[in-house]
Amino acid sequence: MAIGCEDLFVTISRVFLARHGQTEWNLIRRRQGELDSPLTALGVEQATRNAEVLRGQNIDAIFTSPLGRAARTAEIIAAAVGVPVVVVNELSEVRHGRFAGLSNVEIRMRHPAAFVRRSKDRYHWRFPDGESYADADQRAEGALAVVGEHGAASPLIVSHEMIGRMLLRNLLLLDPREALGLTHPNDVIYEVDVASRTMRLVG
Repeated sequence: MAIGCEDLFVTISRVFLARHGQTEWNLIRRRQGELDSPLTALGVEQATRNAEVLRGQNIDAIFTSPLGRAARTAEIIAAAVGVPVVVVNELSEVRHGRFAGLSNVEIRMRHPAAFVRRSKDRYHWRFPDGESYADADQRAEGALAVVGEHGAASPLIVSHEMIGRMLLRNLLLLDPREALGLTHPNDVIYEVDVASRTMRLVG
């Protein structure tokens, strides 16, 4: 169930969402999930550019996934905007279970029926020994509760593309199908106006 701003966002007027910079596994299209790989040189550059964009946005708190790629991105941004980083475990990427570390080609070769089943219901389909979007949706709600309780007015959340869809679902009151149609490139920042439930690109 998507959260209500009157319940959790008493002080927050807007929420900024950033994805971690490009990683080595992004570059070779290998699924990371709960695993991790370092930022590439381009990934560091993307995080640095995002930091410059956010420098003038009055960010007063930064919340990050504990995974290294997001934490490193948050650290780069924090150095530019001058606010501390809070690690929120619920912001971790959707757990890919046995598919973590594999490419889509490898998954199709080893588990040919998996993506067929997934295509029928992406929201409820669960990675083997991992999570579904529905599971991640509950974590996203919990993560936003942590952000809402912090008391910031303009927080930044640094996370991942898949959990990011569920953060936006909660913030914008989207249908799951709408949320699953969203993308979040590594070099893009979204700003969500909490009261109007609207989103815009920043920078």
